[in-house]
Amino acid sequence: MKTDNPVKLSCRNVWKVYGENPDQFFQNGSGQVDDLEKVGQQIADSGHIGAACNVSFDVHEGEIFIIMGLSGSGKSTMVRCISRLVEPTAGEVLMDGEDLLKISDKELIEFRRHKMGMVFQNFGLLPHLTVLENIAFPLKIQGISEEKRLARAREVIDLVDLTGREDSFPRQLSGGQQQRVGIARSLAVEPEIWFLDEPFSALDPLIRRQMQDEFMRLQKMLHKTIVFITHDFLEALRLADRIAIMKDGKVVQIGTPAELVLSPADDYVMEFTQDVPRVRVITAGEIVINGGSTDGLPRVNASSNLEQIMPMFANHPEGMAVERDGEIIGLVTPQAVVNALASESNSNGA
Repeated sequence: MKTDNPVKLSCRNVWKVYGENPDQFFQNGSGQVDDLEKVGQQIADSGHIGAACNVSFDVHEGEIFIIMGLSGSGKSTMVRCISRLVEPTAGEVLMDGEDLLKISDKELIEFRRHKMGMVFQNFGLLPHLTVLENIAFPLKIQGISEEKRLARAREVIDLVDLTGREDSFPRQLSGGQQQRVGIARSLAVEPEIWFLDEPFSALDPLIRRQMQDEFMRLQKMLHKTIVFITHDFLEALRLADRIAIMKDGKVVQIGTPAELVLSPADDYVMEFTQDVPRVRVITAGEIVINGGSTDGLPRVNASSNLEQIMPMFANHPEGMAVERDGEIIGLVTPQAVVNALASESNSNGA
């Protein structure tokens, strides 16, 4: 689990309140309040809008942490607070222990230029620049020489499979290709943390799935720390290590996809997850059988879901060995799968 890795980013009691003099609700700017419901009611009664309310979470190195919710839930506000595209009203945003809300404007500019990558739904490409020039543009802003920045741009062009389109202009590219340019541009600076705000939602469904596959391919190579915003639970299911679900500016539940689907905190979370096939979230590691011989059996990773492993039972009805970090931890069998799905069905009242 990537949550065994050190914490890279922490949000502590982050608030974003819109309205006149929003600081009045927070005595010391820390965002910690004695009575959360009381403060929330005061904000609402005064005509202010709480776009993010007492939000706290950690993101670990190499983790894909997805923030999701319906429109107006506060998910995009949070990624903008973390990056200080909007200034939080109160709280702390810690990167490697340093509070980004306390650094100077000059330090923030340097942080964005060298440590942060951002990709948005709007591709934001410069129409008069070629693919190569668009990708190299952030490095030009850094003052890197033309030779070095173009060499780096060509590296990430290869990375996102755009070789041969270096001299094309954005208008000559498909939507998926344009988003690849946006992704490559954000990677050119070799960011320590990567923010993606609904980067694929403007794409057609087939292209969107292809870009999700591309995204996962890149992550396996680069192991970036990622905060990803989406409103699509199936997209979150494919991509996330952990998910935070937001409603009305508040975090309702944080957990792995399986935890959210199998143990929703309330009806709101349940609505997000009710149509998700359980075979996509129950993993081999969660139903592994200890004991029994695994000699000569094919191996499956503990993180593989039932949808991935069930077809393998056609050739291996005796089951498969389950491994985690290269070590065999037990056995998964067709009967274990049937038992898990039957148990889940009964727990949901089916």
